[in-house]
Amino acid sequence: MIKNIIDFIKQEASAGIILLIVAVLALILENTGVAPYYNHLLEAKFTITFDGLGLSKPFLLWVNDGLMVIFFLLVGLEIKREIFEGELNSMRKATLPIMGAIGGMVVPALIYFIINRTHPIALRGWAIPSATDIAFALGILMLLRSRVPISLKIFLTALAIMDDLGAIIIIALFYTSSLSLLSLGLAVCCLLILFLFNRLGITKFTPYGLVGLIMWICVLKSGVHATLAGVAIALAYPLKDKKNPNYSPSHDLESSLMPWVSFLVLPLFAFANAGVPFTNMTLATIFQPIPLGIILGLFIGKQLGIMSACWIAIKLGIAKMPTGATWMSLYGVSIICGIGFTMSLFIGGLAFTGQGPHMTALVRLGVLIGSFLSGIFGALIILLFCKKREKTA
Repeated sequence: MIKNIIDFIKQEASAGIILLIVAVLALILENTGVAPYYNHLLEAKFTITFDGLGLSKPFLLWVNDGLMVIFFLLVGLEIKREIFEGELNSMRKATLPIMGAIGGMVVPALIYFIINRTHPIALRGWAIPSATDIAFALGILMLLRSRVPISLKIFLTALAIMDDLGAIIIIALFYTSSLSLLSLGLAVCCLLILFLFNRLGITKFTPYGLVGLIMWICVLKSGVHATLAGVAIALAYPLKDKKNPNYSPSHDLESSLMPWVSFLVLPLFAFANAGVPFTNMTLATIFQPIPLGIILGLFIGKQLGIMSACWIAIKLGIAKMPTGATWMSLYGVSIICGIGFTMSLFIGGLAFTGQGPHMTALVRLGVLIGSFLSGIFGALIILLFCKKREKTA
């Protein structure tokens, strides 16, 4: 089990480095002479038709509504694995990351709310600073591997997965448009078919994928965000093979999806969403309510919420300090959890749909600065206050 976790962490760390490179590339493209071509690509419409029926969306939405379904499918599989077999399968093991995740979602949202409380439109983004980007965060921890025990990497992984679960619930409850009951009803029928496949012991992914594709189209038309279809498929896909208890279809699918998500889906998402035009931006722009709320939420709120919740849990005796960790190393990891990036940008896109490019730029600016500060200062805390370890995982 530990070997699987280490392999997972290494994969996520590599993905974090790729994400950083692509995000920087997007920033360069948006702020040089090729910006018109970059934006034209994002706005270019791609159409898929079948016998007169079809979908036509800009490249940006194909990435955010289409490819990100695969990301959410992987997230759903990871959540299910951790709940049934991993670090969340018992209250004793799960208490610390659960408490940390709750604190790390509530406090940033509260900070954002306080700063934007007099701006009704800006308040839509209250959930933006609540997210943690597991790929970026683990990427930094891997660079600091000699100073961070494997227990803290496992803690961060479990916390980020709980964070993703919270983000999924938030998207489902707060970021849906007007509902189409017909489309929603058809999506529910597809979901029931998927669970029927599970009950019948079907382990091949093809039938799940075909019905899941139909469900994605129905969810897309229903007003509920289409990426939630990926989570629904993950919940229905079997964890165990009834005929072969030693084989896990869910684990196999997770392993197959991981490289595609890490090195294609998320880099494309970063390429399409990380470009911030710095034209006409000044230092005062950072102090506008939306970017300031995001920056303080990610950089201050995350570390304050996670560290406070973990301190309370450990002092009350309902959880214990990760093996080999110190308060300073735990604090450093808490700061690093303020790297929101992927999920923060995603929620920001949902929160301000149709509000224009200026609002999008403010969100991206806040997410990038808040994530950058969290990564740099978290790494510095660990480098300055945590000793090197003779043996590393």
